[in-house]
Amino acid sequence: MNIKTGDVVIATAGKEKNQFFVVKEVNEKFCFLVDGDRLKLDKPKKKSLKHIQKASKESFDVKLIESGLENVNAGIRKFLKERRSYVEGRCNRV
Repeated sequence: MNIKTGDVVIATAGKEKNQFFVVKEVNEKFCFLVDGDRLKLDKPKKKSLKHIQKASKESFDVKLIESGLENVNAGIRKFLKERRSYVEGRCNRV
């Protein structure tokens, strides 16, 4: 699995199961996830790479994530809302 900073992922295990996140940082075994709401850029969630799955081909702007500005959290929330509705719409087709 090739996950990098800015990717949209979905949690496959834990209390965040089936929730969408943006990857803030990746190392060998773990990644740090943000959603702009509960998990902001200054306090990301550490999650094992085994427990996430890439959810979209589009990714959030890496330069904005690295800037750490406060209004980036609002941008992440909006971006995830759009991605969530797109992915759920694709999955609900019959």
